[in-house]
Order: sequence, then structure tokens, then C-alpha cells
Amino acid sequence: MALSRVCWARAAVWGSAVTPGHFVTRRLQIGRSGLAWGGPRYLFPRQLLIRHFWTPKQQIDFLDIYHAFRKQSHPEIISYLEKVIPLISDAGLRWRLTDLCTKIQRGSHPAICDILALRECFSNHPLGMKQLQAFHVKALSRAMLLTPYLPPPLLRRRLKTHITVIHQLDQALAKLGIGQLTAEEVKSACYLRGLNSTHIGEDRCRTWLGEWLRISCSLK
Repeated sequence: MALSRVCWARAAVWGSAVTPGHFVTRRLQIGRSGLAWGGPRYLFPRQLLIRHFWTPKQQIDFLDIYHAFRKQSHPEIISYLEKVIPLISDAGLRWRLTDLCTKIQRGSHPAICDILALRECFSNHPLGMKQLQAFHVKALSRAMLLTPYLPPPLLRRRLKTHITVIHQLDQALAKLGIGQLTAEEVKSACYLRGLNSTHIGEDRCRTWLGEWLRISCSLK
């Protein structure tokens, strides 16, 4: 348990996964038409207080809001992947990535083998970290609740650091074992990695986290 708590503390320092800094200076207005920028008073606790001071209902509401920000970048990320498919030299990888994008757009959950089969695509041109276009790096940053408002070199460096830290956390968690985590720790771990775990049962969260770790620990 001690190791897991150290991991979550480290994630909180690096990830800003629950209270992203660049959102503190903005305010949301939730109306019937959806999300819009404004300044309703009831959201001030989200901006001015750390998560430990949120009420249980506020925790659910605010995490839903942050996840809505993340989801806004998902279509951009998939669209970019589709655009660079013709630039991939290997025909087999081109077919696999096309199939993966299609499955995701249809709402299907890709299998672990489908994802791992594409790891070579993200090590070289055009999807290697050093080759990514600036707007794609910004979309990935928003998906991880990192500020996109930095010069491209700093943005790329921060994204790489954030990904590296999560990978290190994954390796530590795999050694510790998911079974050692409390329900709250499991949900926090899932949320940090992109899953909105606020409305998902503990068993499903543990399954999802286990699949994530199998993928992450298979990568360099």
C-alpha cells in the first residue's frame, strides 16, 4: 500500500490529472446548450480548492467536466492518425491502423493484440514523438489535461515527461499488483490514464487497468 500511495502522490505532482493548471484561469458555464465559457459561482470550489476539499457530489461533477475537456480532443487525434496512414511505409501496418481507427469510431473497444501490433508505427516516422506535428502534440496534451498553451518544443518535452512518468508508474503498479489497491486508488489510476471512472464499477475499472498495464509494460 505504501508504494501505491507514493505512486499516486508522484502522479499528482506531475500529471495535474485532477486539477489541471491551465483550467484554473478559466471558468465554465454549463447551460442547456452544453459547455461554454463563463463564470458561475458554484464552480469556484473546482478552481480554488484542491480535490480533498470537494464534496462527494462535487468530485463527480468536476471530474466529469475535466473528462469532457479530454473527450473534445479525441476526434482530432483520430483524424490525424487517419491523415498520416498513407505515410506509413509498411502496408500491413497501414491496414492495421486503418482498421483500428474504424473500430474506435464505431465505438468498439480494441483488443490488446490490435494495439500492440501497431507499436512500431509510434516509434518511427510519421508518428514517433519527434515527428509529430505541433497541432497533434497539442491535441494529445489536452487529452492528458496538460496545457496546450506552450511553445512547441516545451509542449513536446512536457508531454514526453508526462508519458514517461505514467509509464514508470505503470511498471511500479505492475510489480505491486492491482489487488493491493483500494477501490478509490483503482478509480484514481484509471482516471489518470484517460478513463472516466466516476460512473464505472470497481470490477470493471480493475479489468480496464489490468489491460492498460499489459499494454504499457509491453512497451519501452
